[in-house]
Amino acid sequence: MIAFTDIVGMDLAKQALMLLAVDPSLGGVVIPSTVGSGKSTLARAFADILPEGTPFVDLPLNVTEDRLIGGVDLEATLASGLRVVQHGVLSKAHKGVLYVDSLSLLDSSAVSHIMDAMSRRAVIVEREGLSEVHPADFMLVGTYDPSDGEVRMGLLDRIGIIVPFTPQNDYRARKKIVSLVMGIRNEEDTQDELRMLRGIIGAAREQLSHVSMTTEQIKGLIQTAISLGVEGNRVDIFTIRAAIANAALGQRTEVDDEDMKLAVKLVLVPRATRMPEREPNPEEMAQEEPPPPDEEQPEEEGEDENAPPDETDSDADEEQEDTPDMIEELMMDALETELPENILNISLASKKKAKSGSRGEALNNKRGRFVRSQPGEIKSGKVALIPTLISAAPWQTSRKAENEKKGLKSGALIISKDDVKIKRFRDKSGTLFIFMVDASGSMALNRMRQAKGAVASLLQNAYVHRDQVSLISFRGKQAQVLLPPSQSVDRAKRELDVLPTGGGTPLASALLTGWETAKQARTKGISQIMFVMITDGRGNIPLGAAYDPNMAKAAKEDLEREIEALALSIQADGIASIVVDTQMNYLSRGEAPKLAQKLGGRYFYLPNAKAEQIVEAALS
Repeated sequence: MIAFTDIVGMDLAKQALMLLAVDPSLGGVVIPSTVGSGKSTLARAFADILPEGTPFVDLPLNVTEDRLIGGVDLEATLASGLRVVQHGVLSKAHKGVLYVDSLSLLDSSAVSHIMDAMSRRAVIVEREGLSEVHPADFMLVGTYDPSDGEVRMGLLDRIGIIVPFTPQNDYRARKKIVSLVMGIRNEEDTQDELRMLRGIIGAAREQLSHVSMTTEQIKGLIQTAISLGVEGNRVDIFTIRAAIANAALGQRTEVDDEDMKLAVKLVLVPRATRMPEREPNPEEMAQEEPPPPDEEQPEEEGEDENAPPDETDSDADEEQEDTPDMIEELMMDALETELPENILNISLASKKKAKSGSRGEALNNKRGRFVRSQPGEIKSGKVALIPTLISAAPWQTSRKAENEKKGLKSGALIISKDDVKIKRFRDKSGTLFIFMVDASGSMALNRMRQAKGAVASLLQNAYVHRDQVSLISFRGKQAQVLLPPSQSVDRAKRELDVLPTGGGTPLASALLTGWETAKQARTKGISQIMFVMITDGRGNIPLGAAYDPNMAKAAKEDLEREIEALALSIQADGIASIVVDTQMNYLSRGEAPKLAQKLGGRYFYLPNAKAEQIVEAALS
């Protein structure tokens, strides 16, 4: 089994678990991540850094109520003649850890019992004439795949830390993981590291009561929570405790700015419902607003105002976009932006309007609601047992007689290939919209707020039709999946509101990440997929730059070849696309329209909050 210190990546999740180990009053840690990220391995390895003898209880999803909260042990009672009380899973986790994998899939009744136990720090057992109280003061560690659904808000309210979703795409990290899984590691070094880590956590627990915070720091954290739209007093307490726990890990007696930043990142940001308002500075206002067309602009001697942009200046702009440090990490909230209602309509022959408001249903042999059976082969789907038996029943007498003539031994039931019936399922054929939002420096200098408003409007459209959405941002050196395919439009909006901007434009990485997300979605039965790209189309970072910094200055021709190849592959896979152009007209060189053409998709121009122009373009 892989130890806590051997797990590669997921550094923020590791830090969160260490804070919980230092201060169990944080309640717990929830780690959302995609399949194969190592979240479950990390959560189970949490036991490695806890004090020896700490209970670690794994809660199965199909747990029954009597196993969960406890009751009378009927077998032991009958054997002994005396009533024997059996403690449930929740009380067995007392003074330890209750771990739940796939937390979002846990039965609602079980979630209610866990919430009650976390509030009372005890389990009340009242059943079969039994009335007892069992202590159940535990830390809850939960992992889940956001594409499976969301965790109940009441439960999250009792858990201090929610690790922000971060996909694992780093090549070097994946290579190291393979080496560890294949057994290429030093067991002695691992045990030494674990002993050292347990010692650090033990020292931090002793230091915890000696750490102090100023009144100004506490007020600052509370004000941040209010600005982010985070509700509930529990969250304020969790944020303060997280900051103090991090200071204790560093063996400090006072909380500093880094402790507060980490607490905000792990406690407040995942719960944010809005971005704090701020006044734009004069420089940003100058960058956002183009000069009036009728106003004369001063010209340099010998400069032609109608001449195309100088290549040297263009290269300098692109070089600036390659350097994230040149542009401030801005958090821009979404401006409300109207878009045409039909912008997300996809003309696919298989799509029909359903009465319920969804985009229709489709028959398949794998998943969905069972609607009927039909003749087929066993390997082609799931066998409909009852229809198969009914089909075979009338022929049993004749088949057994025929076998006796041939000297063959007959079983209780003889089923031929022609009797087999296969289940047909009816599955919702909603569309998956993969939103790819350009968060590069050029967007920061243009109209990121309008772009966010446009995406928010498109997300609402998808919600009405019960479609799934995925959110990908691209900035710096590579794209990042902020939200895997999900029906949680609210979470997509939250991720969008806190999306920072700055750095280069890894357009090729965005296309590749979107394509991989689409291919994974198709393995889960989603056939209708559309890319919605919100970008100015000015890609300047090659795919290899994420792994080799020396490739960041690759020739423009190489970038064009990457984008061209990816666009052809996306088209070949039957993925529809639209490109919403965010570039200002006076700066545009037509990059976004060219991108839409390569993808074989539709093109829309996003003007400065002039929705009627988009409507006219969409309907023309």
